Amino acid sequence: MTLSISEIVNEFRPDLAGYEVLYQHFHSQPELSFQEYETAAKINDELKQYDLFHIQKAIGRTGIAATLENGAGPVVLLRADIDALPVEEKTGLKYASKKRMQNLDGVEKPVMHVRTHPTVMGAFGSAYADPSQACGHDMHITSLLAAAELLIKAREHWTGTLILCFQPAEEKGAGARAMVDDGLYLKVPVPDVVLGGHVMPFRAGYIGTKRGLMASAADSFEVTLHGRGGHGSQPHRTVDPVVMAAHTIVRLQDIVSRETDPADAAVVTVGSIHAGDAENIIASRADLKLNIRTITPETRKRVIRSLKRIIDAEAEASNAPAAPEITATSAYPFLVNDDDVTARLEHSFAAHFTPGPRAYDNAAIRLGGSEDFGVLATSVNRPSCFWTYGGTDPEVWDKAEVEGKLTESIPINHSAHFAPVVQPTLKIACDAYAVAALSWLKKE
Repeated sequence: MTLSISEIVNEFRPDLAGYEVLYQHFHSQPELSFQEYETAAKINDELKQYDLFHIQKAIGRTGIAATLENGAGPVVLLRADIDALPVEEKTGLKYASKKRMQNLDGVEKPVMHVRTHPTVMGAFGSAYADPSQACGHDMHITSLLAAAELLIKAREHWTGTLILCFQPAEEKGAGARAMVDDGLYLKVPVPDVVLGGHVMPFRAGYIGTKRGLMASAADSFEVTLHGRGGHGSQPHRTVDPVVMAAHTIVRLQDIVSRETDPADAAVVTVGSIHAGDAENIIASRADLKLNIRTITPETRKRVIRSLKRIIDAEAEASNAPAAPEITATSAYPFLVNDDDVTARLEHSFAAHFTPGPRAYDNAAIRLGGSEDFGVLATSVNRPSCFWTYGGTDPEVWDKAEVEGKLTESIPINHSAHFAPVVQPTLKIACDAYAVAALSWLKKE
């Protein structure tokens, strides 16, 4: 008897109780970008037990790609990111992370696996990311492992090749590129389609897809403004980089409010500023960290040009003794969902999850945050689709919705308080991976 995709998923879905425990393990043992050694080892151990996957380790430092060949047919790649963020967890969970580790610069940081983005409505019609806070990749790892077991048990119902890609360093915008540059597609077959998803601060039980642009581009910079230090009582003998920085920060906001078409969208954020150590000493430099978000290539180029123009002009206006230093530190590409791939998922997701405002939505809001997921597809000229699903406790969501306090009361990605409710989030995430893969692999 030929089963539908939904029937296959419902029949072969594994007992998720064990995966809830596994989720708690990953949550309590997060690791920073490009340092996910224990995480990768645990993933490897979970996959080895089936003795079916051809596992390739240490791709792009800490990435894993596992291939399961199951006859002739399409090649489908499912991706989960595996890194965490330097945030001290404040969820109060019994399995909350207490881990600390040194980042790549040798500075010790608390580490957390929870992610959501501060809500700025209007610019993108959704929230945009504040990279200083926490990620949810533990849910991605666990749900992909659960989906792998489901697809192994159901392999008589599908044919083709399944690739599980556990990608490092998404939070640096560098992990996907690192895997590709390290020969990912020399180690595994080039996929016909690349698929992935992300837990978000929506109501648990919700899942959404969107055709076209799914996530903005993001560019980050470190800026050093040079002044001339001295005693606070003699400012006339100095060039104050703090005043220079203040003027620069205020002027940068004009890029959005006065240089960007209101029908377009851009975000300019100065997320970090540091200068000096004492209240009565004028520092000799100020260091800033900037981030911009844009939704079109033309606007991206223009905003970057404006940013450099303003920084240079304010330094000159302040009579800076040296030109500013502007260093690009990361760059996320635009994430664009392929229309044909998304259309196929719309059909299978609607059949499995049921359309509705609290179930499946084929017109999900665009991510304001950014993703390097698309590099896994564009690097080999393949189509992709990236979906989102909710992780907020339905009772908490419903109460906040009634009170009109969704933006204030619901912790978001990258927040130290963001903790997805394990169920039904894990079930939705597992099913989404499996339904998506079977949309190409299911036997006719």
